[in-house]
Amino acid sequence: MDPLHAWLLVVMLSAISFCTRGSFVVLLADAKLPPALQRGLRYVPAAVFPALVLPDMAWLDGVLDLTPSNPKLAAGIIAGVFAWRTRSTLGTIVVGMGMLHVWPLLTGAIVAFVRS
Repeated sequence: MDPLHAWLLVVMLSAISFCTRGSFVVLLADAKLPPALQRGLRYVPAAVFPALVLPDMAWLDGVLDLTPSNPKLAAGIIAGVFAWRTRSTLGTIVVGMGMLHVWPLLTGAIVAFVRS
């Protein structure tokens, strides 16, 4: 695909996306939602986030891996427990990223210890 067609495609897809998403804002700006629907919409981010994150944590190299050797799953569980106990967003990010990098070292050391 030549660059002109690629940029034209990007611009057109962006316009379509903007129009379909923006239409709700423009057309329903003055609409009042029922209180029950407003309360229910508060839970959408909490429901969508795990649906986006959990598959990436559970699948390692295209294979479902629910073993302790999966660093993404282990780091996610540890970060989740940390977030639940502390309610610290920055702390959760630091703990999660730290465990993502430290977990393979820990499991490698444990395996080496068990084998010796």
